[in-house]
Amino acid sequence: MIWLFVAVVAIVLIGGGMWGWPLVVGILGASAVRDKPGALDAIVRFMREYDITPAEVSAALDTPAASCPATPRSAGDVAKTLFIYLGAVFIFAGIGVYIGTFWSTMGSAMRVLVTLGVGYALVIVLVSALHERKYPRLVVPLALLSAIAMTGGWFVLIHEVFPRGDNWRAAALAVTGVMGLQHGVLFGKYRLTVLAFTTLVFLYGFMQVGLDLLDVPVGYIAIFLGASLFLVGTALEKTPHRALSEAALFVAICWLNAGLFDRVAAATSPDWAGLVVGVGLIFTAYGLQKGDGFSRLAGLGYFFGSILAYSGLFGLLRDRSFEILYIAAAGSMLYACVALQSRALLVTTVVAMLGFIGYYTAKHFANSLGWPVTLVVTGVAFLGVGALAIRVKRRI
Repeated sequence: MIWLFVAVVAIVLIGGGMWGWPLVVGILGASAVRDKPGALDAIVRFMREYDITPAEVSAALDTPAASCPATPRSAGDVAKTLFIYLGAVFIFAGIGVYIGTFWSTMGSAMRVLVTLGVGYALVIVLVSALHERKYPRLVVPLALLSAIAMTGGWFVLIHEVFPRGDNWRAAALAVTGVMGLQHGVLFGKYRLTVLAFTTLVFLYGFMQVGLDLLDVPVGYIAIFLGASLFLVGTALEKTPHRALSEAALFVAICWLNAGLFDRVAAATSPDWAGLVVGVGLIFTAYGLQKGDGFSRLAGLGYFFGSILAYSGLFGLLRDRSFEILYIAAAGSMLYACVALQSRALLVTTVVAMLGFIGYYTAKHFANSLGWPVTLVVTGVAFLGVGALAIRVKRRI
């Protein structure tokens, strides 16, 4: 059974031999364009190969890109793409079923072959596709699948070489370091967004494990890595890989504030940590709102930041003689909701005010008729003031 699987893998690799020579050429850099003369030679070669005249090139340069109609895909192209995806799905399904069925009966070499070997085979196909530039839609899945397969393969190799080792952090450090270096080299050569993503994942995984090995507290690790990733996400906004910027900023904000919460809670209390981190998130959301293209992040920052701030403030004021100040603080945030035009902040503020009013009523005025009447009268008064303010604004 093992030899049958080896034969199938060999047939697949031989069947993909059309990529073999371009891979070698790509690795050696024989056809890489690195300067203007090389680019001109490549242009002349393509013009001769596809019988393109200088007049056609001039007409294409003079035509705006937006006015060029999109060429509809033919039925043959659709069918070819469909069969490519189906073939890839069945190949990986077969490999996965084989691994799951015969894993316990495999030897060490076979386990490494079906994990790390398959991962390197995917890298070969990925580099070939990047070199040929014929299958751009396969680049992203190939990059992600090869990263997953090779990461698992390296862990399998380490486990087979050191079967009695129990230092998982050292293994993770080695794997993330090797994978980060490999994907960093690929990114340096091809400058693809998906390779930038995988490189950042392995790089920050390496730093996380490395700092943990140095016995740095988890909170400080989160603060350091979150702050650095925030700078990286901000810098990505000004590059061709700006698609990663929002996701990087989201992870960075979560990472950084988790570390701040841990450190503040350890130094004071969870209530103070919630208040400090919540206010910090609100200010961060305000900064993101002032920037362009981060409205979703700003909304999330206002929402979760206000929840933390209101929860922490309630914990600090609860059962104190001046706990009524909570409703004053929440009420003052209504002005911020209007000024910032944030619906997320408005929702949490209204919920916080209603929740505190319910808590205060149950605690001090459980059976009093005057208290709900007072609330209704106060509400009517506020509605009247609001209507008057709207009229004054219109006249101004």
